[in-house]
Amino acid sequence: MAALAWLLIPLVATIAAGLWGSWANRTRRIRSDGPELDGYARFREAMEKSTSGT
Repeated sequence: MAALAWLLIPLVATIAAGLWGSWANRTRRIRSDGPELDGYARFREAMEKSTSGT
């Protein structure tokens, strides 16, 4: 009986991990890189302005 309990622990953990993974992934929205790339472009322009002035 104790061996059965030790075998059930990983089974229950696997089921719980699967349920948590599906729940955690349900609210994820697909995002593009647009805002990050726009911010990087503004940063790069600001750095070019600051180095070209010297």
